[in-house]
Amino acid sequence: MPSEHVNSKEEAKINTYVILRRSGWRSPEELQQAAARSEEVGTGMQDDIRWIRSYVMQENSGDLGTVCIYQASSPEAIRQHGDIAALPVDEIIPVMDAVIKRPDPQ
Repeated sequence: MPSEHVNSKEEAKINTYVILRRSGWRSPEELQQAAARSEEVGTGMQDDIRWIRSYVMQENSGDLGTVCIYQASSPEAIRQHGDIAALPVDEIIPVMDAVIKRPDPQ
């Protein structure tokens, strides 16, 4: 069977990460604006980063934070995306495996 050539972009390993964004927003409207910026910036970085989902948290301060699931080529790509989109990136945690008991509720 002949071998296929794979370009370097396709060879880049994409990993899954959890990103903690603590107390980043004061209102749902601010969070919606941040999500729009994230999508816009992510479109230009689609070879390096993909937003999978986010969970919104009510912080003790009353502000909103998020736990975001992303796939990315590196933690640096996540930080770059956050810098360009003006999103906090408090912690980046690599995901080693997933155990899915039930799908996310709708």
